[in-house]
Amino acid sequence: MKRFFLPVLVLLSITIACNNSGKKNNDLGADKTDVPKTTADSLMKDIDDGHMMGMSKMAKLHNTRKEVQRIIDSIGTLPAKAQQSVAPYLARLQSVIKDLDYADFGMDKWMTEFDMDSALDNLEQRIKYLTEEKLKVEKMKEAMLTSLQKADSILKAKF
Repeated sequence: MKRFFLPVLVLLSITIACNNSGKKNNDLGADKTDVPKTTADSLMKDIDDGHMMGMSKMAKLHNTRKEVQRIIDSIGTLPAKAQQSVAPYLARLQSVIKDLDYADFGMDKWMTEFDMDSALDNLEQRIKYLTEEKLKVEKMKEAMLTSLQKADSILKAKF
C-alpha cells in the first residue's frame, strides 16, 4: 500500500508546484493581474475599495441607528422633569440620527446612480467621470465613518 501512495503523493506535489510556479505575486500577495494598469483602472479600484468599505459598515450603521432610536424612544417615556434634564443629550442623539441617515442615504444614492460602464469608449470622459465618482465615494465614506464615530462616542457618554 505504501508503494502506491508514495508515488501518487510525489506526483501530486510536483503537479501543484509546477502549476503555481508561473504565478508572481506583488508585495500585497495579490496576483499581478489585480494591479491597476491605467489611470481609469486605478480610479475604478479606489472607487471599488470605497464601496466595499461602505458596504462593510452598513450593518453597523443600521444597528447603531436602531440603538440610538431606542434610547430616544426611552427618553420619551421619562417624566417631564427627567426629560428636561437630559434635553442636551437628546439633542445630540437626534443630531447623530440625522448624520447616520445622511450616510445611509448617501451610500444608497451613490450606488443607484453609479454607472460602472460609463464612457467605456472614451478614455478621457471615463477618467473624468471616475474622478468625480471617486470624490463622491470619499464623501460618502467620510460621512459614514464620521457619523459612526460620533454615534459611538455619544452612546458611550454618561449623562
